Amino acid sequence: MKKSIDLESMRHTLSHVLAAAVLEIYPQAKFGIGPAIDDGFYYDIDFGKVKISDNDLAKIEKKMHAIVAKNLPMVKRMSTKTEAMNWARDSRQDYKIELIDELNEKDEISFYDLGDIFTDLCKGPHVENTNDIGAFKLTRVAGAYWRGDEKRNMLTRIYGVAFATEEELEAYLKRQEEAKERDHRKLGKELDLFCFSDLVGAGLPLFTPRGTELRELMANYSLSLRGKEGFKKVWTPHITKTDLYKASGHYAKFGDELFMVHSQVNGEEFAMKPMNCPHHAQIFASRPRTYKEMPVRYMEATTDYRDEKTGELGGLSRVRSLTQDDSHVFCMNTQIKDEVKRLVAIVKELYTTVGMQKLRARLSYRSDEDKYLGDKKLWEMAQSQIKQAAIDNGLDYFEQEGEAAFYGPKIDFMAEDALGREHQLATIQLDFVQPERFGLEFTNKEGKKERPVMIHHATLGSIERFLSVFIEHTGGWFPFWCAPEQVRILTVNNQVSDYVEKITAILSDIILEEPLKHNELRFFIDDSADTLGKKIKRASEMKIPAVLIVGPKDAESGEVSIRLRDKEEKVKLTKLADYLKKLK
Repeated sequence: MKKSIDLESMRHTLSHVLAAAVLEIYPQAKFGIGPAIDDGFYYDIDFGKVKISDNDLAKIEKKMHAIVAKNLPMVKRMSTKTEAMNWARDSRQDYKIELIDELNEKDEISFYDLGDIFTDLCKGPHVENTNDIGAFKLTRVAGAYWRGDEKRNMLTRIYGVAFATEEELEAYLKRQEEAKERDHRKLGKELDLFCFSDLVGAGLPLFTPRGTELRELMANYSLSLRGKEGFKKVWTPHITKTDLYKASGHYAKFGDELFMVHSQVNGEEFAMKPMNCPHHAQIFASRPRTYKEMPVRYMEATTDYRDEKTGELGGLSRVRSLTQDDSHVFCMNTQIKDEVKRLVAIVKELYTTVGMQKLRARLSYRSDEDKYLGDKKLWEMAQSQIKQAAIDNGLDYFEQEGEAAFYGPKIDFMAEDALGREHQLATIQLDFVQPERFGLEFTNKEGKKERPVMIHHATLGSIERFLSVFIEHTGGWFPFWCAPEQVRILTVNNQVSDYVEKITAILSDIILEEPLKHNELRFFIDDSADTLGKKIKRASEMKIPAVLIVGPKDAESGEVSIRLRDKEEKVKLTKLADYLKKLK
C-alpha cells in the first residue's frame, strides 16, 4: 500500500518527469520553468522548429508512464554558481543559463536528479521516488512568453493534472468537461450576451441588448443594497490629468498599465482612469467637512481602463475596459468597525441572492517587499482591525501576506461556484495612505483637524469578471429575477392572438419587487410560423426560465401551459400574475 501523497511534491516531480519524457523524444528541447500549480503542473519548453500540439500529448504521456514505472529516486544535491553555469552551458540550456546568471555568487544552488536520466535546476519540494506518484494526465498545449514578456521568445507550455488516485483524477476530468459546457465565452455567444470585434480591439467587450440587461440588473442590485445603507451616487469623468495619479501613488506603481491621452490643444497629458478612488477623494476634499457628517459614503458603477497584456486577456475574465461597482467610505477611526460590518452584510446578502453563499475571506496583508506606501505602524493597526472585523462578523477567514493593495490591507471574499471553484470577487480595503497623500481632513468634536480613514469596497468587483463567474456558475440558467428574458410566450397557431393580448396585458402590469424594486417583467412573444417543437427548442436553447405555451384549448379553458426548467403545469389566467411573482 502506498503511503499518503503530498500533492504539491508529486505535481512538482511530475513536471520533471514531463521534461525527461520530452527530452527523450525531442533531444533539441530547451527548458524554461516547470512548477506545480493548482490541480497539476506545467513546463515551458522551447522545441525549436518543431511544432507541438495537443495531438502530441499521448506519446509524451506514454513516455512519462514508462519513466514513473522505473521507480526512480529524486535526489537533491547542492552546487556552486560556477558548477551550475557549467552544467547549463554543457547541456545547452539557454533559459537555465539566464536564471543561474541572476543568482548570487555566494549562494548554493540546488539541483534534483531524476535517477540518472534527467537533472534540473530546482528548489523542490519533490517526492522521494517516482513510485510515490499517483494518477496524472497531460491536458493541453498553450503558448507562453518567456518570463511573461511579450518581447521574449514564445515557448510551448504543456499542462498536466495530477491527483492521488485514479478516482480523483476521473472526477476532476468530469468536472472539467462540465466546465467546458459552462464556459462563459461559449455561453455568451449562444445566449447572445456579448461579443468582441477586431475593429474595436482585444479585451474590449461589446454587450448586446440581452447582455446589457443582465449587467445593468446586477449593477443596479449592487447599488441598491448600498443605497439602503446610506451610500450616495457620484459621477466621475473617464479621463484625468496624470497629476492625480502621481499624487495618489498609482502612477509610480501602475504607470505602465495606463492608457495615455494627449491634448491636441495644449499638449496636456491625461490618462484613461484605471480606478476611481482618487476621484472620490477629490469630491470629499471639495468642501470643508465636520465630524457631524461622517461617515461620508460614495458609490459609482463606472468603467475603468487598464492596458493589460494581450496574452493575458480572456473573455470577460480579464479585459481592458472593466466596470466596477465601486464605493468609498470616509470615516473616523471609531467608525471603522461599524462600516466594515455594514459592508460585510451587503456582500453576504448579494452573494446569497445570486446563489453563491459559500464565502471565505482572505485577509490580505503586506509582505516585507518594498512595494507598499505608508507607515508600517499604520499598516499593523489596519491589519489588526480587519482581522478583528473578520472575527466579529463570523467570517470563515484565512490570512495571506503579500496580497494587500499598495495602500492598505484588505478582506478579499472568495466565492465558490457550482463546480467547487473559488473566485476572488468582492473586496473591502482599509486605506490610511491616500487620505494622507491628498491631505484629506475633517473638523472633529474638539474643533481640530483630523485625517479620515478611507474604506474601498466593491461588491461585484469588476462586473465583467463577475459575469464570467456568474454565467459559468449558473450554466446560463439565470435566476428568474435577473434573466434578460424571463418569460417567452409561444403560440401554437395564429388563432390565439386575442388570447395572447390578454396574457401580455397581465404581464405588462406585473412588478417584481424582489430583489429589485419596481422591476418590470421582461417577456417576448414567439408567434412565428415555425412549428411548436422548433419554438420550444429555441426557448430551451436560450435557457428562458418560464415558457408559456398558448393554444386554442388554453384559450377556451382560460388557462396557460407553463414550462419551467424542471416541470410543466397548467395555470389559470386569473392566477398567472401571482404565479410569476413567486418565481425567484
